[in-house]
Amino acid sequence: MREPTIGLALGSGGARGFAHLGALKVLQEENIPVSLLAGCSMGALVGSLYAVGHEMESMYKIAKAFQRKYYLDFTVPKMGFISGNRVKQLIHMFSKGQNIEDLAIPFAVIATDIETAEKVVFTKGPIADAVRASISIPGIFVPVELDGRLLVDGGVVDRVPASVVKEMGADIVVAIDVSYVKTNEGIDSIFDVILQTIDIMQNELVKKSELEADVMVRPPVAHYSSRAFTNIEEIIQIGEEEMRKHIPFIRQAVENWKERQVDEK
Repeated sequence: MREPTIGLALGSGGARGFAHLGALKVLQEENIPVSLLAGCSMGALVGSLYAVGHEMESMYKIAKAFQRKYYLDFTVPKMGFISGNRVKQLIHMFSKGQNIEDLAIPFAVIATDIETAEKVVFTKGPIADAVRASISIPGIFVPVELDGRLLVDGGVVDRVPASVVKEMGADIVVAIDVSYVKTNEGIDSIFDVILQTIDIMQNELVKKSELEADVMVRPPVAHYSSRAFTNIEEIIQIGEEEMRKHIPFIRQAVENWKERQVDEK
């Protein structure tokens, strides 16, 4: 009997998305193979690093060095405050200029067509283009014009892309949700207003992902800001700890799948 195909859905969540790194490290340590990946926004960025083949130690170093000053390139506000050219260059460098279809692990990146309100799933083309589109927080990053579409953050339509992983052929879907609505949080700038509003709107969307996922992992990172790229080591550590708690559930899901295969025969 073959082993089940395990797919991972990495959700959006800004800086909290570094918890995905910790989760991936634990899966690797526990010899649980990730055969498919789909990512949205920060999940797309982390997922691309993993799919390209960076060692975990290298990914941790990249994350710890990630600071806002390296990717904030402000522009005259028309469709966004940040042009996104600098972060695209970083993604291009870290992804080694590769295309999605050339990766060893099947990988999908989720974006949103802001004109048609459609979910756009990238499974081919330059990684840097797709991830840059997926992280385009509306009102903050300038949208990406690609293939005749105007694209923004995939989290607008699918915060945790569990359904995409299922459609890619996963037998078992493990979803990681790192986005939370922080109540009574200081709202001091237009960036705070936009991000808090998006978090509130996305809160309902994730309920559908719960139905699609066999195992839903929620690292408790609510007390960290999604926009302040500080405390990254702590966020990664929380991702590790929470995934360790869910390893038994993943192993049980594998056993349940195998039992179903026997019963169907």
